[in-house]
Amino acid sequence: MIPLAMLLQATQIEPLPEEAAATTTQLADPAAAAAAVAASEGINYIDLMLKASLPVQLIVLLLLAGSLISWVIIFRKARIFKLANRDADEFENRFWSGADLGKLYSGATDRNRHVTGLEAIFEAGFREFARLREKRGFDARAQLEGAQRAMRVSYTREVDQLERNLELLANIGSTAPYVGLVGTVFGIMVTMHDMLNSGEQTGIAAVAPGISEALFATAIGLFVAIPAVWAYNRFTTRVERLSVRYESFAEEFSTILQRQSSIE
Repeated sequence: MIPLAMLLQATQIEPLPEEAAATTTQLADPAAAAAAVAASEGINYIDLMLKASLPVQLIVLLLLAGSLISWVIIFRKARIFKLANRDADEFENRFWSGADLGKLYSGATDRNRHVTGLEAIFEAGFREFARLREKRGFDARAQLEGAQRAMRVSYTREVDQLERNLELLANIGSTAPYVGLVGTVFGIMVTMHDMLNSGEQTGIAAVAPGISEALFATAIGLFVAIPAVWAYNRFTTRVERLSVRYESFAEEFSTILQRQSSIE
């Protein structure tokens, strides 16, 4: 009979050399294990921002402030262009419906109303035309030229109002990626400096947090720039369309005033 102790000793399984080496490596590299766990849990952007270096935090805050400003401009300009198109449609319907020009002018000069767009151009042109017509010594040509000058001034003022803050939107959209790139450079510089100061051999687990915060700054820069550039291009197109519409109305109204001056 084989003794029981010898049977138990024979049935024990010795660990393979590869498994023992892997176990030793895992125990000796806790940083890699922690990095693997963090990667499996996903990216915590708030924690990434809080643990970033001070230059990167300042640059990210600057980019977020630019994003807030650009979105305020986007929503405000969208509302302004919507109202401008609506007011232009309403005034053109009243103007071309055959209404008396004197009544339209009285409605435009009402103290309780602030006229803009086409109505402001009409009001400026008709006011100057009526003023010169009441004076002696001004012929029909001088009256028409005066009305055209007044409409050009009003047209320039209205287009300037539509273009307001678009330059700021363009500046934010064009500079945000470069500001984010500055944050990336600072993040990499700080990471490399910390590695040199530690004086130890470090792997990807030690470098990954610094590289992540550096790339995070670039991502924020693109997040700020893309909506700003898109909105700037869209609003610029809408300004051009409205300016053509205003200029066409001024030419048509000049033709009407020329007919009235020639009849009188």
